[in-house]
Amino acid sequence: MNKFFHSVYLEDEKCTGCITCLKRCPTQAIRVRNGKAHIISEFCIDCGECIRHCPHHAKHTRRDFLSDLDRFEYTVALPAPSLYSQFNNVRDNDILLTALTLMGFDDVFEVSAGAEIVSELSRTYINEHPELHPLISTACPTIERLILFPGLIPHLLPLLPPMEAAAILARRRAVEKTGLPEDKIGIVFLSPCPSKITFIHEPLGMGKSNIDAVLAIKDIYPVLLSHMKEAEQHPISHTLSGRIGKGWAISGGEAYGIISDHYLAADGIENVIRVLEDLEDEKFLPGLQFVELNACSAGCVGGVLTVENPYIAKAKVKQAFKYEPVLHMHCADLPEFRPEDFLWTQKVSYEPVYTLGANIFESMEKIMESQQILSGLPGLDCGSCGSPTCKALAEDIVKGVDCAKPEDCIYLMREQWEQHSRKKEEEES
Repeated sequence: MNKFFHSVYLEDEKCTGCITCLKRCPTQAIRVRNGKAHIISEFCIDCGECIRHCPHHAKHTRRDFLSDLDRFEYTVALPAPSLYSQFNNVRDNDILLTALTLMGFDDVFEVSAGAEIVSELSRTYINEHPELHPLISTACPTIERLILFPGLIPHLLPLLPPMEAAAILARRRAVEKTGLPEDKIGIVFLSPCPSKITFIHEPLGMGKSNIDAVLAIKDIYPVLLSHMKEAEQHPISHTLSGRIGKGWAISGGEAYGIISDHYLAADGIENVIRVLEDLEDEKFLPGLQFVELNACSAGCVGGVLTVENPYIAKAKVKQAFKYEPVLHMHCADLPEFRPEDFLWTQKVSYEPVYTLGANIFESMEKIMESQQILSGLPGLDCGSCGSPTCKALAEDIVKGVDCAKPEDCIYLMREQWEQHSRKKEEEES
């Protein structure tokens, strides 16, 4: 679990302590104390749900901006497949890709081309490792960080996500084209979500990301719009991918690329958690080979750094690409690669961040202590105490989080006040 970098952060000045984010966080990573929310680093998976639901816009994403790209001599844009669905009435994707060059990028390399490579490698790996079925997609970094069960780690598909595959090939092609050293070339990912930004800073399954900077789709959207008409006049062909690669933008798109009926696809963080719990309990269909999980509703088109309604965007993807060819990945414009270039180079380990103590004996002692405290709480899980549930408050108390105490519960405090008032009245009478 990432303990050093998080792309999601809180702007204290805008936070009113309204507990909306606290109730919507899927990993109970938020507490509200002294009228302000704060994020518990080891629990946060950078899913962006707090950004999505904060009514005061107090949650934000750390990312790069166009002005940050001046440090590179040559820049290559890596548009996520979800970018294509953000615009209306674009008859040719090359118009959009040409607009990226007009706004300042020297070249464009589709992440969907990387997705087609990962799809082919996934099919091979799934067929060659039936003992690991069902294999779980690792394309959504939130899912890897969400896994709370060590038994599921061996079922993770040990392949780099499409953005990293695209970055490897984009840099090779840029070096061949320009003759520049690699450190003079900026590989810039256009991201739909904060989770992928966190991955680039703290990658899983690899030592260092191949991506140098990340821009949010919502930031570049208005700039791209201003160049679309000019790009429409003289579009330049940048397309490398077909239907399979572009389909990764939506839930079920990756599973479609597996070319198998033995898959399960789920989207939305609550649904994903239920699926992972059932997988841990081995509640799945016989013969299930592959599980695709997307933390955002409708898939990557539902990321908090996009601009279009996710379900409208999903419909656009289905409509726009159903007549496209299935694959373009062997296009001559792709640099040479080996399958092992896109395999994990490091194992992903399970980290038990929810343990109460430093060892099993201390944990058992604190569990019993927290259960005793919990028995005295009302069990309403209202969040008014600043912890998401009564159980979380009890655990915060035994762990000493933010000086939490039973009196933080307004119901206990009211009960104590009423008892005090009755006692005072009895004494006076």
